[in-house]
Amino acid sequence: MSVSRYTYLGPEGTFTEAALRTLPEAATRELVPMVSVPAALDAVRAGEAAAALVPIENSVEGGVTTTLDELAAGEPLMIYREVLLPIAFALLVRPGTQMADVKTVTGHPVAQPQVRKWLAAHLPEAVWESAASNADGARLVQEGRYDGAFAGEFAAATYGLEPLVTDIHDAQNAATRFVLAGRPARPAARTGADKTSVVLWLREDHPGALLELLQEYAARGVSMMRIESRPTGEGIGRYCFSVDCEGHLTDRRVGEVLMALKRVCREVRFLGSYPRADQVRPNVRPDTVDAAFTDAADWLTRCLDGRA
Repeated sequence: MSVSRYTYLGPEGTFTEAALRTLPEAATRELVPMVSVPAALDAVRAGEAAAALVPIENSVEGGVTTTLDELAAGEPLMIYREVLLPIAFALLVRPGTQMADVKTVTGHPVAQPQVRKWLAAHLPEAVWESAASNADGARLVQEGRYDGAFAGEFAAATYGLEPLVTDIHDAQNAATRFVLAGRPARPAARTGADKTSVVLWLREDHPGALLELLQEYAARGVSMMRIESRPTGEGIGRYCFSVDCEGHLTDRRVGEVLMALKRVCREVRFLGSYPRADQVRPNVRPDTVDAAFTDAADWLTRCLDGRA
């Protein structure tokens, strides 16, 4: 395995590259752009890279389905880090282009809902066509295939473009969450401000089946941060569930949840426990701290010994 190489959703100039460069270790790695999320992750599976940074969630559009599906299928991978990157777009054009010249625009499909209102207000007649990434949209503008691309302002120099308008976003405080995924190994150490991710498959579909899974979290005081259903490909109505929760695998309350899910689910794929990018620590109920689980286990032992 190439331990000195990280892959990411390319080409150069994407928000993914900008997010990757916020990691201290990126300064000592070869950063290799890939044409797609599957290509970036498959390079890790094949041993051609130590890890891949890919987008997984956007505060406007929700989950990045390609990433969710790739992590749920194929050879297992684990998440070791996450990055939160504030997102604002620039309208990148070839030098000399004026607003009246912009008839066609492009960008990643996830970008469109984040600039839709701005487009309607400022370029209502412009035709949108999606690109493989925002940076790829900039490349297409450079080649003359479109008049403007919505991308990060930092991509302008890479593609010989100019930012005609900057700081474009329909939603204030928009952000995208990225994850650094590698081959399975020991999870990152507990920090006290952690997140644990899994994918769950129901053993059978029956009334209340999903509620039963949710109750495993609720009963142990573990807050779920995200849950999304994704089709399994096994037929209409067959889904798996991608779940993030507060806490680390080594927290007793989280470990108890995962053991319970393993009992009741057809399959559980552990995607990792890793530090939260926002460093927010959970509010843990007194009855679900590690000491409470230890005291309960000691009490049970005393019962078995006739010392209760």
